[in-house]
Amino acid sequence: MNTISYKTVSANKETVDKKWLLVDAQGETLGRLASKVAYLLRGKHKTNFTPHVDCGDNVVIINAAAVALSGAKEEEKQYVRHTGFPGGQRFSTPSELLKKQPTKVVENAVKGMLPKNKLGRQMFRNLHVYADAAHKQEAQQPTKVDLNDIIK
Repeated sequence: MNTISYKTVSANKETVDKKWLLVDAQGETLGRLASKVAYLLRGKHKTNFTPHVDCGDNVVIINAAAVALSGAKEEEKQYVRHTGFPGGQRFSTPSELLKKQPTKVVENAVKGMLPKNKLGRQMFRNLHVYADAAHKQEAQQPTKVDLNDIIK
């Protein structure tokens, strides 16, 4: 028996193989889309997943304005932000945010599903969200991914 073949492989910054993935959010449910994209950003779909290393892929999401919310979340859910001034707490609903900044709805959902530390912030920088079908990552030749095939 060859014991060398049974060694655990631990990825590091130099050995990580990052790919570019393209995800179409047209008609997808927001929470399901966000959890699957966070899974790809973390790299949990790879065989050499290492929890303390950014081994996930770069993900490009298109058609973010066409994402769907189930139930009455579009009017009842609230996003809270603060301006930094006294009494500066501001509230908005997903329907308001989809009109002004459609990419923010998807970004907030994905960011909430990543780790809340330096590594999570680094992984979030690998996410690129666009409101319509046009994107700026054609040069990277992202491969189109069906989320239902990767993650069940």
